[in-house]
Amino acid sequence: MRLFISAGEPSGDLHAANLVHAIRERLPEAEFVGFGGPHLQKTGARVLYPLVDLAVMWFGRVLLNLHKFSRLATEAERYFRDERPDAVILIDYPGFHWALAKRAKRHGIPVIYFVPPQLWAWAGWRVEKVRKWVDLVLCSLPFESDWYHERGVSGAVYVGHPYFDELAERLVDPAFLVEQTSRGGPVIALLPGSRTQEVRKNMPMMLRAAARVAQERKDVRFVVACLHDRHRELVHEMVKGSGIYLDALQIHSARTAELIRLADVAWSVSGSVGLELMAEALPTVVIYKIRRLDLMVARQFIKSKYISLVNLLADAEVMPEYLTDRDVSAEMAAWALRWLNDPEERERAAAALVELRGRVAVPGASERAADQIIEHLQGRATAPTLAGPHQRREAVGVEVNDDAT
Repeated sequence: MRLFISAGEPSGDLHAANLVHAIRERLPEAEFVGFGGPHLQKTGARVLYPLVDLAVMWFGRVLLNLHKFSRLATEAERYFRDERPDAVILIDYPGFHWALAKRAKRHGIPVIYFVPPQLWAWAGWRVEKVRKWVDLVLCSLPFESDWYHERGVSGAVYVGHPYFDELAERLVDPAFLVEQTSRGGPVIALLPGSRTQEVRKNMPMMLRAAARVAQERKDVRFVVACLHDRHRELVHEMVKGSGIYLDALQIHSARTAELIRLADVAWSVSGSVGLELMAEALPTVVIYKIRRLDLMVARQFIKSKYISLVNLLADAEVMPEYLTDRDVSAEMAAWALRWLNDPEERERAAAALVELRGRVAVPGASERAADQIIEHLQGRATAPTLAGPHQRREAVGVEVNDDAT
C-alpha cells in the first residue's frame, strides 16, 4: 500500500510521523510519500517538499506565498496522476490541503483528513468542500463527528487528539530540571509560538509583561521556550533591541517540555502546546497578538467564544485568553502575580486543569486513526471505542494556532 501524506505545521508533522508508525505496525510494507517536515522524514517517508517551512498564517502571508503553494499543488497532482497512491492523508492546514483534496478526487483517489480544520468555529460554509472531496474525516474533538454528520458528512469518526499520544511518550531531561530547580525562586515560562511571525508579534509583549512582574517580584526567574536555535537567536536579538533588561532571563531551544515542567506560571501563544500545559496543570495566560486589520477580518469569520483549545474542551475560560491587537502585558503580569502571590488561587487554577485533563486526555488517537484508515481502504470501517468521554458538546471555541492556517 502506498499512501500520500501531507502536514504543513510542526505539530502536524509530529502527528504525521506518529500516524506513519501506527500504520506500519499494522502494515509493515506500507510506503509513504508526501509533504511534511523532519519528523515525517525520520520515519523513512519520502518527503517531496518540507511543507512545514511554509507554515504561514493570515491572508497577506498566504498571498505572498501563493506561487509556492500553486507549484506544490501541481507537483502533487502530477504524482497522483503518475503514481496513483491508494489514498491521500491530510493533516490540518486547510487552504492548501483543499487544493490537494480536490486534485486527488479528480484522479479518483480516496482522501482522508486527520485532525480536520475547525470549520465549525470559523468557516462553517466550507463543509461543502468536505462533502465533495473528503471520504473519511478522523475527528480530534468530541463533538466534531456529530457536527459533520448533521451537515451531511457521513464518514466522520471521533478518534481523539493525537497530541495526547505524543505527551504520553515525551521524555524530559532530569539533569536539566535538577540544575534549574537548584537556582531557586518561582519561574514563569514564556512560550512565544512555533512560527517566526508569532515570535515576532508576541515576544515583545511577553517581555513587557516580564518587566512588570520583575518590578514587584525580584525573585522571579523567566525562561523562554523556543522551537529551535533560529528562534532562540531571534529572541536573543529581540531582547537586546527591546531596552528591557532582565537579569533572570534565560532563552532555551528544544526544551519546551522541561520548561513547562519547571514553571509555576506560563504565558503562551495559542496553539496545540496548550494541551501540554493542561497536561502539566500549569496556570497559563493564552495570548495571540495580530494586526488590527487582521483582527477585524478574523472577527467576521470566528463564530466562537474561545481561541484556546483548552478552553474549548472545558467549555469555560480555565486559561485567561486574549486574541488582541493591543498590548495586554499589564493583564498578563496581573494574572501571573495573582497566581504567584496567592498559592490558593494558583491551586484553584491548577485544579481546574487537572479535572479537565482527567476528562479529555485520552491517548491512542494515532492507533485508532490507523485502524480507521486501513479498515476504510479495505471496505470494512467500524466506529472506534474510546477509553474516555466523547459525548457531543456545543462547538464554542477556536484554537487559532493550528486551525487558522
